[in-house]
Amino acid sequence: MAGYSSKTVDLNWVSAVFAFFGPVKETNESERRWRLILGGEADPDNETTLSAEGSGMDKVLEALYGEDREASLGGSSPKINRWLGDIRKYFPTPVVQMMQRDALKRHNLERMLLEPELLESIEPDVHLVSTLLSLNKVMPDQTRSTAREVVRRVVEQLEKRLRLPLERKMRGALHRAERNRRPRLREIDWNRTIRANLKNYQPDYRTVIPEHLHGHGRRGRQLKHLILLVDQSGSMATSVVYSSIFGAILSSISSLKTHFVVFDTSVVDLTAELRDPVDLLFGTQLGGGTDIERAVRYGQQLIERPRDTIVVLITDLYEGGDRQQLLTRLATMQRDGVKPIVLLALNDEGAPAYDRKLAEEIGGMDIPVFASTPEEFIDLLAEVV
Repeated sequence: MAGYSSKTVDLNWVSAVFAFFGPVKETNESERRWRLILGGEADPDNETTLSAEGSGMDKVLEALYGEDREASLGGSSPKINRWLGDIRKYFPTPVVQMMQRDALKRHNLERMLLEPELLESIEPDVHLVSTLLSLNKVMPDQTRSTAREVVRRVVEQLEKRLRLPLERKMRGALHRAERNRRPRLREIDWNRTIRANLKNYQPDYRTVIPEHLHGHGRRGRQLKHLILLVDQSGSMATSVVYSSIFGAILSSISSLKTHFVVFDTSVVDLTAELRDPVDLLFGTQLGGGTDIERAVRYGQQLIERPRDTIVVLITDLYEGGDRQQLLTRLATMQRDGVKPIVLLALNDEGAPAYDRKLAEEIGGMDIPVFASTPEEFIDLLAEVV
């Protein structure tokens, strides 16, 4: 494009803009899109004409991505609120959320999020929840209640998306695990056993020869024990949010015993907070170092029936503690019959940065190590159960 200077462009932003506008219909339209992407400095002679809507979009984009940025988004809450209102006017929710995250990085809006008026105007998503949780300890009291409401809105949206498929899959898996295929005499379910073996009826003896016995199962106790060990270092923020929601849902399933433990260089058992995922999230403290071995050591102390226990370690494996002792403890768990799983991330973004060497060592022990979306985690957990 004539007159346009070269400029480093975020490819995610380019994709978002072109996806938002749909297919290019004419050459001038393509040029206008690139003008919005590259900004005013790329067209100093104003060779590209923008519509009224395009000019409005250009202003909000320039406020965030222009060179003279500090003067544009300034420090006053009303000005920020107007900007947030404008981006929602011109862009759909996914693009709004992306711009909010960019604003947090570029303009240090963490400080401004301490103002209730701003919190109420922001389009909430899981990344915003992570930001609010990281600011939790420094928020003034008058803002904390507003922040909790924003977090609750996002949690309710995510719960609505995840609860039904998780409960359905887990209850089905636990029902299958409950079946007793080798019952003792007093445990035999005679009605099910006879129905299942009617094909083996012997007319001469007027009886059924049972090929398979069906028992009443292990009633009166929880079938499986799930221990979630969640890394709450800053890089694992969205994983903490999803883990908390899963923990709260799983704790409501009576035949499953669920423990929820968060850790950085210390270990905190938040199982008592599982009744409310918002309380659970505000009990975490994002940031700090990481001592994975210490968390696994605590998890070992919770194990009562190794062969009925699943330990899900959610961490990027950047270990600040004893790496060799961590490997030893995981090997001991596995040898005792525990099913350990390592999730490098539990989010919608895919594989994060992680310690590849430690991941390879753990994977070499036949312990699953991978990143997972929330939906994939549901299928994984049901399969393990």
